[in-house]
Amino acid sequence: MNELELTGQARSHVVELSDPRCMLHYEAVASFLAMRDAARDAGIDLTPRSSFRDFQAQLGIWNRKWSGERPIYDRQGALLDRKQLPDSAAVDAILCWSAIPGGSRHHWGSDVDVIDAAAVPPGYTVELLPAEYAPEGIFGRLSQWLDANMRRFGFYRPYRTDRGGVSPEPWHLSYAPISQPALESLSLSTLRRVLEASNIEGKPHVLARLPEIYTRFLLAVDTPS
Repeated sequence: MNELELTGQARSHVVELSDPRCMLHYEAVASFLAMRDAARDAGIDLTPRSSFRDFQAQLGIWNRKWSGERPIYDRQGALLDRKQLPDSAAVDAILCWSAIPGGSRHHWGSDVDVIDAAAVPPGYTVELLPAEYAPEGIFGRLSQWLDANMRRFGFYRPYRTDRGGVSPEPWHLSYAPISQPALESLSLSTLRRVLEASNIEGKPHVLARLPEIYTRFLLAVDTPS
């Protein structure tokens, strides 16, 4: 991928699917659809909740969380009061659950958040919280199926464990043949250049801490095993 694709400023590397409705890197499509078919055979409706997301979409998420228009949570998923948080603490809280614009794995088209649509009860609002993917959660069966099967399709969980950066996200799958080279290609200098030219809220705090953010929230992920 080139720099624009890596940072979510181009869509030349992704294709849009109608069933399931999502956008993925063109090299990840066949493997994801094969995994979805296998899940269907097991009675699971593997459905993307989020897939490719461009820079502007990620920027909107960040800015709305910074302003308090969208909720932010601590590492345990408890709601925080943005008005009571110092700006430096707000940076950490947002990054626990939302990537820095330009540094989101969703920019690559290799990563997708998934649910089991067949397991969602009428009237239930999916929150994408770890409790939903615990053994007793509504997506517990999906999570167990993914544990047993996703690797044979090239997928893994980059946020499987808490490495001190992004909180564990059992719903977040990554297609290793694309995401591994992408992570190696995205440099700190590229990310800094993109953010300096953006209208990201809290920019002084973000840029001052960018080396730490890059190491802790982009590089500190689980690897395929």
